[in-house]
Amino acid sequence: GFFNKLIGFPLPRLSRASVISSSVRSNDMTYLPAYLLLGAVVGLFAGLLGIGGGVIIIVGLLEIFKRLNFPETHMMHLALGTSMASILFGSISSLRAHQQLANVDWAIVRGMTPGILVGGFLATFAAAQAPSSVLKIIFAVFMLYTATQMFINAKPKPNRELPGRGGLAIAGTVIGAISSLIGVGGAAVSIPFMTWCNVTMHRAIGTAAAIGFPVALFGAIGYIVNGWYVPGLPENSLGFVYLPACIAIVIPSIFIAPFGARLSHKLPVATLKKIFGGLLLVLTAKILSDVF
Repeated sequence: GFFNKLIGFPLPRLSRASVISSSVRSNDMTYLPAYLLLGAVVGLFAGLLGIGGGVIIIVGLLEIFKRLNFPETHMMHLALGTSMASILFGSISSLRAHQQLANVDWAIVRGMTPGILVGGFLATFAAAQAPSSVLKIIFAVFMLYTATQMFINAKPKPNRELPGRGGLAIAGTVIGAISSLIGVGGAAVSIPFMTWCNVTMHRAIGTAAAIGFPVALFGAIGYIVNGWYVPGLPENSLGFVYLPACIAIVIPSIFIAPFGARLSHKLPVATLKKIFGGLLLVLTAKILSDVF
């Protein structure tokens, strides 16, 4: 109609499955408090520990989407896309904070970003074609990796220098691809890599915050593009990004993340990491039990 002519290409039409499912999900506002609570928890842990925001978002969304009777075929895709879009806004405030503290190594960011853009965007095409169960298994493996890191407080020994521009681009491609496949900002992968290459922990965390922005941006764009014409998605979805959840998660997370960062100076972070790691192990077992 009019809008199709105005923008120059046809907008996706709602299939019969979409119309039916949208009427069923018209009570989605019932879960607004759950989204807001999820955003608050994400902001708190992201501020306290620096990583874990995307993991919490996806686990929480899977539980809520299950109760909303979202199609199992695309449930994980929607959780991944919504997570990437939610992380995008939080990464901006985190980047600003670390830039003010002069903790961002822009040479590393410039070296990794081209690979991140390619790897992050292309990985969304692979994710869109993968069954939801396969994506859950990949995500569970990553959770197990993150939990192990936190539970034992693993710190790779710095035993080499950063690679050149080509090596950084390859590292960025791997980090971007992994991040898009599992819907996270990539800090859990990029920080160990940088500290292994003799980058100090504070600088690695700040640089990871800067890297997280292109990771989330192109990951979110990829999930929007790949879900654009998929039939049967919930009402108010932008591709594989479910907008009501995204907006409701972003607002509290932005306000609470700085509080979590200040709190990290007063609480035993090593103990918190072990508790969070133990929680991730439990959640990993739950996701795998749902798959199998």
